[in-house]
Amino acid sequence: NCEDESEARTLYLVGDFSAPAEFFVTLGVFSFLYSMAALVLYLRFHSLYTENTKLPFTDFCVTVCFAFFWLVAAAAWGKGLSDVKAATRPSTLIAAMGVCQGDGVVCNAGTTPAMGLANISVVR
Repeated sequence: NCEDESEARTLYLVGDFSAPAEFFVTLGVFSFLYSMAALVLYLRFHSLYTENTKLPFTDFCVTVCFAFFWLVAAAAWGKGLSDVKAATRPSTLIAAMGVCQGDGVVCNAGTTPAMGLANISVVR
C-alpha cells in the first residue's frame, strides 16, 4: 500500500475454481476404493466371480462408467486449471490492484508463477 496509512489489504480472486478439483479428487478416491473392492473380490472370492455370469458384466459396466467419468473429470480439471492460470496471471493481478491504477505509478510483475506440476496433474 503506497498511501500515507500503511495498512495491508487483501485481494480476492474473482470466481470459484474449487468444483473441478473437488470432482477430480472425489472420483479418484471412489476409483481407488472400487479398485480395492474388486481386488478383494478377484483374489478372495474368485470362485464366486467365475461361477456367476452377471458379476463380470456388472464389473465391466462399472469400470466403463469410471473410465468415462475419469475422462470428464480430467477435462473439468483441465478447464479449472486454465481458469486458475488466467486469474493468477501477473498482468491480471496488477490490473486488479487499485494502487497500480494511480497516475505516475508503474507496477510490473516479478516472476511468472510456475505451473509445471499442476499441468502434470491434468495429464495423469
